[in-house]
Amino acid sequence: MRLPIYLDYAATTPVDPRVAELLGRYLTREGVFGNPSSETHIFGRAAAQAVETAREQVATLLGADPREIVWTSGATEANNLALRGALRANVRKGRHLVTGKTEHKAVLDVCRWLEREGCTVTYLDPEPDGSIPLERLAVALRPDTVLVSLMHVNNETGATQDLAAIGSLTCARGVLLHVDAAQSAGKLPIDLRALPIDLLSLSAHKLYGPKGIGALYVRQRSNRVRLEPLLYGGGQERGLRAGTLPTHQIVAMGEACRIAKATMADGRVRVQQLRDRLWRALAKLGGIALNGHPEHHWPGILNVSFAGIAAEALLAAIPEIAVSTGSACTSTAPEPSHVLRAMGCDARRARSAIRFSLGRFTTAEEIDYVTGAVGAAVDRLRTLSPLRESDGTVSVAVDWAALP
Repeated sequence: MRLPIYLDYAATTPVDPRVAELLGRYLTREGVFGNPSSETHIFGRAAAQAVETAREQVATLLGADPREIVWTSGATEANNLALRGALRANVRKGRHLVTGKTEHKAVLDVCRWLEREGCTVTYLDPEPDGSIPLERLAVALRPDTVLVSLMHVNNETGATQDLAAIGSLTCARGVLLHVDAAQSAGKLPIDLRALPIDLLSLSAHKLYGPKGIGALYVRQRSNRVRLEPLLYGGGQERGLRAGTLPTHQIVAMGEACRIAKATMADGRVRVQQLRDRLWRALAKLGGIALNGHPEHHWPGILNVSFAGIAAEALLAAIPEIAVSTGSACTSTAPEPSHVLRAMGCDARRARSAIRFSLGRFTTAEEIDYVTGAVGAAVDRLRTLSPLRESDGTVSVAVDWAALP
């Protein structure tokens, strides 16, 4: 078995070799390198055709019309375009937005910016398992509510939200629904022909494509969705997103979506089996708490807290295994995870949490190595802990300042 072992797929996925091979064909003079906006010659027209083929592949993955796919630099830009664009375009209706406290920073930071611009934001508390009750959302909606933004799969715990129920509520109340699907697109079924979702963000590097490319789905089959662009320039993407299109990245994202569509069902079963194998072995260590919903989750993310152990100490003890203490976008922050704290975890439990995230290239052999290495590290750290009791257990009431 090759070391190190990568179990941080929620942060980014390796590019699938089939995607990488295709990407290279759209960079050099021997390939399709033209500007898709150059319609006067064959080089530009070939690039434009490649872009539209990729747009169809993304749309097919989501059950959407290709005309509803707008290219962006990733889910962060897509989230910005959805939230800021919707609030700007619908200012006559109101300036109220509803979101959850467990959202990614790419949504929460936009919400805080909007508040500084005079908008009002309601932040919903989740249940301890990460779910947001429908009745809690219903109470938060107001006559001046323009948009609800809730993620499909939480990037730290894997907890999923009921998009069908949420969409039915927002549609009935005349409120736009935006979904951050960065962690779910290509992994869980999303059919936008059936789901009443108005805006949806996704990113290629979360589904085995390259970094730097993503898309925003913008529903065209109703007159409800109006957006103001964030960027102005060449008028690309029907005026919603100016800038020369990166053909090589777009084609790669399309191929990643095509592969994801073809392998989704089998891939989910396989990842579930590996996740269950990992969880069963970790649970035997004792003093382990699951952070997230036991049933409604994407199995590729397993977040657990180890009583009596600081997460940073455990990571240092297993340097050959790539796992994380939470979102990659906040990994340098000293504060406990805002997601876990919103779910009601105290600071001790939040600071002892590790996120294992599995993916397409994870093997059973790797899982077995990880469980053995983590188990040995946990036993060693608990033996060294000043909080160890005479019976060998470690107190859950941890003084984190006293830990090594």
